[in-house]
Amino acid sequence: MIAAETDESAGSHAEEDENYFVSMTDMMVGILFIFIIMLMVFALNFQKQTDQTETLTKQQREQIEKAQELARQIAVLQVRIDAAVSEIRRTDNARNELLEEIQDRLEAAGLKVTIDQNTGVLRLDEDAVRFKSDSSALDAIAATNVDKVSQVLLDVLPAYTACRRERGCTLPSSGYRLETVFIEGHTDKNGGPELNWPLSTARAVNTYRRMVDVSSDLRTLMNSHKREVLSVSGYADTRPATDRDDDNRRIDLRFVMEADREERLSEVANLLNQMKGQVEALQDSARAGLPDPEKPTPNGAP
Repeated sequence: MIAAETDESAGSHAEEDENYFVSMTDMMVGILFIFIIMLMVFALNFQKQTDQTETLTKQQREQIEKAQELARQIAVLQVRIDAAVSEIRRTDNARNELLEEIQDRLEAAGLKVTIDQNTGVLRLDEDAVRFKSDSSALDAIAATNVDKVSQVLLDVLPAYTACRRERGCTLPSSGYRLETVFIEGHTDKNGGPELNWPLSTARAVNTYRRMVDVSSDLRTLMNSHKREVLSVSGYADTRPATDRDDDNRRIDLRFVMEADREERLSEVANLLNQMKGQVEALQDSARAGLPDPEKPTPNGAP
């Protein structure tokens, strides 16, 4: 009986031990299963993050390539701008040389004039061409001085003129072309705009007529558009030279050179528009790579 009790007790303990082992095994299996699930989730998350990292890296690589292309275009644009500015400077220097040559020749002929290299103006002031108040007539002295100017222009301008009516168009010997020479009439402030606008224009027209009457070949000088180089304009009292009335009743000659500026500026404008589009594309791409502040980030990351 006692033995029987002992066997029963041993069996009971064995069963309890077995049940405990089974419980521990089940728990371990469960924990292992949980670890497997956690590992799978981690692997999936890692894969997702890796994919996102690769995507961002690809976007960054594309942005870098676009930025490099944009930098290259900026360099090309800078070269073109520098070339255009250099050409404009060379043209301005050629115009200054033209002004100085005309001034020297007129002074050699006994006529003193002033030049403004910044604006390309040769001024026939009161010592050269003097108008009476409210008059557009050239007196004898003014007419003689205009004759000197017209002869000097005829001697000098062909080297800066693209075309001659009877010879066609060629590159001028100076290498630079005149667009136009404005004969500009001016008035003092007396009389008001109703009088001064037509008066200033009449002064310019009378000066032009005297020039071409004395040196008719001036009308054969043309720009590259096959238009006569000489032209007239009136400014009334809107561009005074000084505060003295006599200084403003005058004639200016304004020299304008051809420099292909419109074409060059159009090229620059087109390049700038292209780069503007690329900059906007880079900005859009950068914004697309940023996290959306309205969406929660993974794992509660900030």
